[in-house]
Order: sequence, then C-alpha cells, then structure tokens
Amino acid sequence: MFFQTLDILGTIAFAISGVLVAMNKRMDPFGVLIIAFVTAVGGGTLRDVMVGVEPVSWMQNMTFVYVIIGSAVFAVVFRNFLKHLRRSLFLFDTIGIGLYTVVGIETGLVANLHPIICIALGTMTACFGGVLRDILCNEIPVIFRKEVYATACIIGGLTYFILRRFLEDQNYLFIVAGLVVIIIRLLAVRFKISLPSLYRTDGQTKDN
Repeated sequence: MFFQTLDILGTIAFAISGVLVAMNKRMDPFGVLIIAFVTAVGGGTLRDVMVGVEPVSWMQNMTFVYVIIGSAVFAVVFRNFLKHLRRSLFLFDTIGIGLYTVVGIETGLVANLHPIICIALGTMTACFGGVLRDILCNEIPVIFRKEVYATACIIGGLTYFILRRFLEDQNYLFIVAGLVVIIIRLLAVRFKISLPSLYRTDGQTKDN
C-alpha cells in the first residue's frame, strides 16, 4: 500500500511538472494533457517494458489515469497560484525523480535483478518521463545538461542498498532514499553544483 502511495505521489508530481512546461509553451488543453501523461508515465512505461510487465502498470490500473487527469486539471485551474511559487516546476520535478527512483528500484528487486541494474532501472524510471517531456516541448532535456539530475538518482539508489542492510522497516528505507535524491538535487541547484564539462569555452574538448 505504501509503495503504491509513493507511485501515485510521483505520478502527481510529474503530471503537474508536465502541465507547467506545456503551459509555458502555450499549448492547447489537449497538448497540456498529453504532456502531463507523457511526463507522468514515460519512465514507468520504459521500466515495465524492460522488466517484461504486460500490459504496463498504468494500463492495468485506471487509478493512475484518473490521477493524471485530476492533477492536470488542478494545475490548470490553479496555474496562477503555481506561478507565484518560486521554481514550482523545479520543485515538482525534483519530488517526482525522488519518488520514482525508489519505485523503479523496488520494481527491479521484485523482478530479482542485480542491485546495479535496479539502480539503473530506478534512474531511468525517474528521468525518462522528463526527457520525453522536454523533447516534445523542444527543450534540451535536463539529464543531458551539466546539472546534477541522474547523478542524484544514482546516489539515492546507492543509499537505498547501503541502508537496506541496517533498516528493517522498508517504508523508512523508501522515505530516506527518496529524500536523499530530493535533497541532493535541491542542494546542487541552491549552490550551483554541476558536473564538469568536457568542453572549453571555445567549444573544443579539453584534451585538444
């Protein structure tokens, strides 16, 4: 039950982030809804396809469809309020990757996958919906920039497996690992921490 709650909360966060991007691009209501769906279920769909879940989870459970539609309507109705929240898109996106990282890892464990594969699966679950959202909205995906994004998911995944040896309560394990992702992402943006670039300011590689 707790695991499904995390999945739903992640769906809400990503759906709202998708709506905010779509409205910034001045899309019509249909476009806004499509971007909300793609952002919310893109990572989960890739995850389920890779572990062989047929049909994918959101197609088996209409709760996710209703949640996405409800979140999209909420974001549209209260768009003026959300605009007043500083970095609201960043906030919902960060919450989404934290929650979906844990969901992806747990799905991998249920499928009896190696911990490294589980971390990769959690990272893809968290990031792929945002990649699709940005591509469809003609933006360079955050994961392909210097920002600490996928790195936060990987560290959260490592934390999950380290603490798994010490925490018996799985719910606390989910919460701590998800918070690690969120906190790392927040701190990276707050203190402008980014990954090193392979290029100099003149556009050539540093080896040249």
